[in-house]
Amino acid sequence: MNRRNIFAAGIRDGIPICLGYIAVSFTFGIMAKNAGISVWEAVLISASNLTSAGQFAGLSLITSASSYWEMAVTQLVINLRYCLMSCALSQKLDARFPFFHRFFVAYGVTDEIFGVSVGAKGKLSPFYSYGVISVAAPGWVLGTFLGIVSGSVLPARVISALSVALYGMFIAIIIPPSRDDRILRYLVIISMFLSFIFTVMPVLNRISSGFRIIILTLMIAGAAAWLFPVSEEEPDVSKESKQ
Repeated sequence: MNRRNIFAAGIRDGIPICLGYIAVSFTFGIMAKNAGISVWEAVLISASNLTSAGQFAGLSLITSASSYWEMAVTQLVINLRYCLMSCALSQKLDARFPFFHRFFVAYGVTDEIFGVSVGAKGKLSPFYSYGVISVAAPGWVLGTFLGIVSGSVLPARVISALSVALYGMFIAIIIPPSRDDRILRYLVIISMFLSFIFTVMPVLNRISSGFRIIILTLMIAGAAAWLFPVSEEEPDVSKESKQ
């Protein structure tokens, strides 16, 4: 298969991701509008930072006037999983292509793009990843643009209702795996409880939202990895979820 056909295959597999990205980033655009961010600032954020969790967390830090260090560490913790995904893809990339392709492929490493890329048969051509990225990334940026523009024309009640879509998205992410994994279900409950404690306790509630995310993420994820390590004999859940 030549490069043009490989690129076209990537575009085909990237269309569903694009449609999903438009829906999610639309909510980000609305929230960015409510936070006082301009259209082009929101578009620039989405174009340079393809991560829903990172962008929404960053938006909350911007609205709370957090420091740059707090923003940087929060983004590092939240997006650290992409380093692992990039390492996995680097083993799958076709070694015949020059090294610089890895930098361009790394730009588009998200959960969804990683899923379709790692699931591709045989060695991964960077042109397949380029095809996926060429439709997925513009979809994310387009959704942000539509969301922030709509936030300027839609009634306040509609904007408030659409803002709830973000929480629906997170619920949709955690419910299916929590239903099938008892340990994960308990970890979600513990995370919610500790987050509530950090919000209402007299001393803990003085911790800024950014450092609160950092502390809880490292504490809960670290404890879970130490107490409940994944056995090598267990099936790869990430692969099963892509089937």
